[in-house]
Amino acid sequence: MKRFYRDVTVAEAAGGFGVHLDGRAIKTVSARPQIVPTRALAEAMAQEWAEQGDEINPALFLLRDMADFALDVVARDPAAAIESLLPYADTDTLCYRAEPDEAFAARQRLMWEPLLTEAETRLGVRFVRIAGVIHKPQPPETLARLRDELAMLDAFSLAALRNTAGLAASLVIGLAALAPNADIDALWDAANLEEDWQAELWGKDWEAIELRARRAAAFAAAARFAALARG
Repeated sequence: MKRFYRDVTVAEAAGGFGVHLDGRAIKTVSARPQIVPTRALAEAMAQEWAEQGDEINPALFLLRDMADFALDVVARDPAAAIESLLPYADTDTLCYRAEPDEAFAARQRLMWEPLLTEAETRLGVRFVRIAGVIHKPQPPETLARLRDELAMLDAFSLAALRNTAGLAASLVIGLAALAPNADIDALWDAANLEEDWQAELWGKDWEAIELRARRAAAFAAAARFAALARG
């Protein structure tokens, strides 16, 4: 699509702030007013529009797409959004370990155990660690506590969590990425531990490296989206 606007501005609106193109307010995919809670987030979304070239590249609208999802999907049915996130806890990648005598298990303990134990302490839950890949459900009380934790998040945080948890295949990492002052690079390394281990053993694949970089950028953008929405 050709670029159809010249000026990109941010304006205050009822309930927050919105991006305007040539003075006209943007709407969501579902034609709702695209109003976000902070000026900082609106300005970052405006930058996505301003940095487009003569041809619009939809893949560059990472923040806009999360805002649309928050407003069109999460805000309409927060309970459904929360239920869609809980499987990332029930099959959390941090809980699935190599056999204890394998070298990779030591690396997993080093990088994953601090994240898992911190979440257990902070939330007052217990995660089951599993040796191998056969699924074992997490305790119902753990999932119930996580459901309560997610219920305290607003639509914009839940929209960001959909990306951080989904990209990491871990609700623990996804939630950690939303925390103020989170070490996003370290969290992404933890999420990609197995992939990096395989690369150490067998060498790097350049297509995989490029994919990892794109996914890392999306992970960081989701964490930034949540931070900007908090203000």
